[in-house]
Amino acid sequence: MSDFWKVKRFDQLSGHEVYEIMRARVDVFVVEQECPYHEVDPYDLVSLHVYTTDVDESIIAYARIFEMDDGISFGRVLVRKDCRGKGLANLLVAKILRVIKKRFAGMPIAIEAQEYVQSLYTSFGFEPASEVFMLDGIPHVRMEKR
Repeated sequence: MSDFWKVKRFDQLSGHEVYEIMRARVDVFVVEQECPYHEVDPYDLVSLHVYTTDVDESIIAYARIFEMDDGISFGRVLVRKDCRGKGLANLLVAKILRVIKKRFAGMPIAIEAQEYVQSLYTSFGFEPASEVFMLDGIPHVRMEKR
């Protein structure tokens, strides 16, 4: 299963891969969550993109990892609707943390997690570091792992 997950910088992605990533993110974060906002942002250009696809090369799980002034962060964590409930989110977060450990060893990790998936991150050792706050109309909480 070593090639199950792909990890690429933006400049390593093909046009088709960029399209599939953006389509998956818009499907989940804009359409499904009914949250109109600028899905594409400058972090895309400097992120490591972690994802896996189905046999048709459509994204089924995705996240991006990027450096911040005070450490490492990751976000846009998604599992396609028809693939949920199969453990992919756990596999994805585990892969993200392996990549961070290998490429950014020792740096603190902070994320802005949607409140309803907070338990996923606590299972990986993240702790809440803020009160719940609204981000693009969705409750979030800052979580940290040191």
